[in-house]
Amino acid sequence: MRAIVTVIGPDRVGIIAEVCTLLASLNVNIVDISQTVMQEFFTMTMLTDISASSDTFDAIAAALDKKGEEMGLSIRIQREDIFDAMHKI
Repeated sequence: MRAIVTVIGPDRVGIIAEVCTLLASLNVNIVDISQTVMQEFFTMTMLTDISASSDTFDAIAAALDKKGEEMGLSIRIQREDIFDAMHKI
């Protein structure tokens, strides 16, 4: 299953490294990644493949939410089909 991970918050060194390290520890593969800094705000969107993970979608979401709280960021994950449905015109 593929999922979209979004990361938003104040820019600082190490955001990509910390989030990617967590995903790797959960055996989540990053298929594509886009990031930008707008003034002092960091934004990142990742297309991920969670099918090899032994964790459930909800467990992955909880781990990302916890990491976001620790880092002072909003880190969210959505199933790709739901993300697509929400962003169609």
